[in-house]
Amino acid sequence: MSERLTTKTALITGAAASIGRTIADRFVREGARVVYADRDAAGASAAATEADSSARSVAMDVSDETSVAAGFDELAGAGWTPDVVVVNAGVQLFGHDAEVANLDLEVWERTIRVNLTGAFLTTKYAVRGMLELGGGSIIFTGSPTAVRGEGSDFTAYSSSKAGMHGLGRTVAAAYASRGIRVNTVGPAHTETGLVSTIVNDPEARAAIIARIPMGRAGAPADLEGIYVFLASDESAFATGAVFPVDGGMTTL
Repeated sequence: MSERLTTKTALITGAAASIGRTIADRFVREGARVVYADRDAAGASAAATEADSSARSVAMDVSDETSVAAGFDELAGAGWTPDVVVVNAGVQLFGHDAEVANLDLEVWERTIRVNLTGAFLTTKYAVRGMLELGGGSIIFTGSPTAVRGEGSDFTAYSSSKAGMHGLGRTVAAAYASRGIRVNTVGPAHTETGLVSTIVNDPEARAAIIARIPMGRAGAPADLEGIYVFLASDESAFATGAVFPVDGGMTTL
């Protein structure tokens, strides 16, 4: 391993499992000081302990400003203010999210609260810390549903991810001159516990894979490299961009 992140302190939200944990584990292997952040405090702690003795965890519910602020304050007090933050925590409410005429307000509000308000709050406190450090890199986990009709029956999720993409561009423009970069990764259908409903439905899974030119679903390991690049100084001139990692899905 090249250890491209040896000078970095990185916080990853939603790091107790799935894509977040894969990214955090890779950052550990790349030499970063890594914070596993998740509302599942026990899961985050276990993931950090298993990854490396130098990693640490923090309990953080991204939908709750008090929790987010407390988490960043805890890290600052320990000398662990992150200069890399991966805004990854999210929900996709299968069986509840729906076409707009059939969507319950509670499902809309819960999805927006976690995915979009959570991204806003995480970014707000990440930027505050990075301004004190003199710069940093923020990386959002976006979605093809933000830019095309892939999620026509997932109104809340698609809208929340579209909001994230817009937030990323806005923050990138606001802070580029102050050394803070913001970019978004756009994974296609990536098979994790978040999408078990699709994974366990052969017809639904086949329909999605049929729209991916590479002919297969993504895996968390397919994504970790682009996050390393965007966290590292190799991407120093990249900001406000979306980097699709979707097997060609958004080229169609």
